[in-house]
Amino acid sequence: MAAKPWSCGATCLEEPQGLYIPVPEGFGSQSKLHLPSPPHPACPCSNTDIGQGMHPSKLLLIMVAAGTAAVHGDPAATTPAARFWEQALPGTLMPEAIADLVQKGIDHSPLVEHYPAFPDLSVCGAWSNTCTRSMALGTGIFFHKAQLHQGSAMEISFPAAAETAILPHSVAADEKKAPFANLTEVLATFAIAPGSAEAEHVRDTLKWCQAPPQLAGELMTCATSLESTVASATRMLGGGGGVWAAASALPSGGGLPRGRYVVEAVAPLDGDHFVACHKVPFPYAVYQCHMTTRMTDRAYVVSLRSGALTAHMVAFCHLDTSNWNQSHPAFEILHTKLGMPVCHFVPYGNPVFGKKVTKA
Repeated sequence: MAAKPWSCGATCLEEPQGLYIPVPEGFGSQSKLHLPSPPHPACPCSNTDIGQGMHPSKLLLIMVAAGTAAVHGDPAATTPAARFWEQALPGTLMPEAIADLVQKGIDHSPLVEHYPAFPDLSVCGAWSNTCTRSMALGTGIFFHKAQLHQGSAMEISFPAAAETAILPHSVAADEKKAPFANLTEVLATFAIAPGSAEAEHVRDTLKWCQAPPQLAGELMTCATSLESTVASATRMLGGGGGVWAAASALPSGGGLPRGRYVVEAVAPLDGDHFVACHKVPFPYAVYQCHMTTRMTDRAYVVSLRSGALTAHMVAFCHLDTSNWNQSHPAFEILHTKLGMPVCHFVPYGNPVFGKKVTKA
């Protein structure tokens, strides 16, 4: 089922905090969400058709049949976040990993339970020096494009982690309940000791989120709820219809035990512009979303198998890394250099969005 583009009659609403959101007609009260995101000077609403690549909604239906992804009958399907998702991304199922983290934010709120704010493999998809060699080495997160074919074997080890829950938007948007911008208030609210290693990671996240984009032609923002993540990605992709979303489908726990995995299938994802959202260290789920306008990225879903264990991983190949940080560990791990292609898997719970902007 292809995603249904929004009509040319869609309206663009300017929210009080400056975010322009393309809203389908009949969106109703859900259109009035106050999304904490930086202002944007324009809101193009257009009717853009889906391209010729594989739309993620079709792939997710395949995953449903295999029992690896779906949001049907899940309690999260009735949440405000799920209703927003259905309206903003018609035709795209919410990935199971994202639905689980939404429900986790309700059942095990970060305001009640402590989630450690330490970096994990999620930061290795970004282009900064946040990812370290010791963090990525031996995981198999980085690989060569030549390995992206059926029958290829990869050594992979993704450690399972206590994934940080996604707060409901009504909570995340309330600075008194869930502070974000002020370090002192964040540490006090979430009982993080000032001066501790965890506090330093939170400080680094705030600094990173408040800094301008690091690459020429890059758009970047940080989002504190699923609704603001979706809206930010849609805005970066130019609004209008045809936006899809996907996430890696891994076994329970979000990790992959160390082993030799064989590539069973590679499916290109439709689009020429992509937004990747990486979870950053914080006591509740905060996503740093970014995209580049250079159109040198390719996205895939890679089906992996090791014995009876299967996983469907979203992967990116960056064909031109000439403007990356030259000390990024991917270059050393892959024995390559600045400017050469780098591919990487997208860890559990990190959504990606795409759109076919250029018509054939």
